[in-house]
Amino acid sequence: MKPLVMIVEDEAALVTVLRYNLEKEGYRVCEAMDGEEALTVFAESSPDLVLLDWMLPALSGIEVCRQLRRKPGAREVPIIMLTARGEEADKVRGLNTGADDYITKPFSVPELLARVKAHLRRVQPIQPKGVLEYDTVVMDLGAHRVTRAGRHVHLGPTEFRLLRFLMQNPGSVFSREALLNAVWGPDIYVEPRTVDVHIRRLRKALNGEGETDLIRTVRAAGYALDASVTA
Repeated sequence: MKPLVMIVEDEAALVTVLRYNLEKEGYRVCEAMDGEEALTVFAESSPDLVLLDWMLPALSGIEVCRQLRRKPGAREVPIIMLTARGEEADKVRGLNTGADDYITKPFSVPELLARVKAHLRRVQPIQPKGVLEYDTVVMDLGAHRVTRAGRHVHLGPTEFRLLRFLMQNPGSVFSREALLNAVWGPDIYVEPRTVDVHIRRLRKALNGEGETDLIRTVRAAGYALDASVTA
């Protein structure tokens, strides 16, 4: 079955354009015109990816994103924010709330479709089996589950891929550009600042009270998974 993309947008003309182009690419499409409807449609339809406008009636896109990330069945679903707010602070806020990507209006439809394809490709491949372990962290690749000292760690899809890459290369320092290529892929443009945002989210989820920060920041170099040195 083709992936289902949910469009959450209150501009009817834009919805029509997005639906036409997505269906032309073979995707199934469902729609919501405001934030409250988006939560209902998501629960009923279980989409594979969400295109989410920031400025929505009833409930803002930011709040919709925040609420979706609290739901177990929605944590793995890619969310691409669509908005006219192009300032860096707004982008960081959207990413901090749980969005996986951010595209500013007006945008190129081919670019949007490329991002949709890239995000779906990353979350829908056959999951490799096996278990990665580092310090007290255990990552079950088959079950898509992470624990630390027996405590379940809730991660979004991007944080999961980021941690998997770091656990596959413990102790190695990777620049932002290297992490972008390895985790996001070379076929999609993401600003280097995005790496910092997702590292912060990964740290927040991974490090419980009193636990050692396993992610080391190396000034002017990048990040590493390293339990021997405090970040």
